[in-house]
Amino acid sequence: MTITRINDKFSVMPQPAPGEFQSLAGSGFKTLINARPDGEEAGQPGTRAEEKAAERAGMSYNFIPVTVATITEADVQAFQRALQSSEGSVVAHCKTGTRALILHVIGEVLDGNMKLEDVASFGAAHAADLSPATDWLQRYFARRPTVKGFFDKRTWSVQYVVSDPATGKCAIVDPVLDFDELAGATATISADAILEYIRERDLTVEWILDTHPHADHFSAAHYLKGKTGAPSAIGERVVDVQKLWKDIYNWPELATDGSQWDRLFAHGETFKLGSIDAKVMFSPGHTLASITYVIGNAAFVHDTVFMPDSGTARADFPGGDARMLWRSIQEILALPDETRIFTGHDYQPQRRSPRWESTVSEQKRANPHLAGVSEDEFVKLRMERDKTLPMPKLILHALQVNVRGGRLPEPEANGKRYLKLPLNALGGAAWS
Repeated sequence: MTITRINDKFSVMPQPAPGEFQSLAGSGFKTLINARPDGEEAGQPGTRAEEKAAERAGMSYNFIPVTVATITEADVQAFQRALQSSEGSVVAHCKTGTRALILHVIGEVLDGNMKLEDVASFGAAHAADLSPATDWLQRYFARRPTVKGFFDKRTWSVQYVVSDPATGKCAIVDPVLDFDELAGATATISADAILEYIRERDLTVEWILDTHPHADHFSAAHYLKGKTGAPSAIGERVVDVQKLWKDIYNWPELATDGSQWDRLFAHGETFKLGSIDAKVMFSPGHTLASITYVIGNAAFVHDTVFMPDSGTARADFPGGDARMLWRSIQEILALPDETRIFTGHDYQPQRRSPRWESTVSEQKRANPHLAGVSEDEFVKLRMERDKTLPMPKLILHALQVNVRGGRLPEPEANGKRYLKLPLNALGGAAWS
């Protein structure tokens, strides 16, 4: 085995065989990071075999699959967390070890531990070509807007702070209000983490943006509006969703005019985030009201497309439509190929680390629900798959909060708030 020591805690190596994992553990490594996607070449062990071999060897295992062309900040952050959380030495591999070192070096530069101009010489000292890291970092520092993702592991949701580096203005997109359905408890841990990030960078919140009323988590839009004073916004077709759920909840008092938000965006409407131009695209299919925010070269698509290895969003909720979803996705894919796509959920296939950023080009090339698929084939695929999916466990809890812009029910006479759950209102019960 050829192992290249980078520092006292971290080393990289080419692809090891599962039979070599015991030897790695015997050499003192406590954690193994696999940065190689499955299926790159015949005979590659794959993540399942590696995870089992690591378990047998007593090592912790992290799967952070990347290609040089598709590295994202989320991958870098996951790599850093794996290094920092290990109780001992870490060895990372891809095919040759170079991609693993690229992930490490990008993180070191972003954290201020290495200068960009020193990357090439650091690579030369370790017999590695790190020019892809330099290229990635140069593109990263030139991006407008800057996008920071916050992954909520309870609901697999991704929240965003989108900022203009020229003005310090920012938007919060699809924030999560924490909810524990077993305890009936709410908290603002996720939203407060967003506020802390904003404070640390001296940003000013200009917008709080919802892409649609969510069925799998509570929105923190109302809470954050109270903390920041920033206006909240959503698509104008939210009124259709409000009317739909007003009937489901038998809720005559519910206002269905969208007045719970400060701004209702129409398709094609434009606005500014600091000095950056932004526009709204109506993207129905998952819900009647779904919209995409295109801010600079970044599109926030939430439940339309997921990461390329995860396909597309379901279309079987009340008001959903698979054919409509296909057409919305085609409008998103008509954006320039280099447009960054930020999805709203990541369900971590093959137990990989969370990811949320791709490009239009990657989606067209690698998403199995889209690449080489016709409209009719997509509709058939989507409808068949949706029949196998249970309803989200929080759909009846969440919609009564989210059709009101994230407002919890008003306290009753005893000072407590109560959610209302209609019985037998939806299909999709999972009895087995």
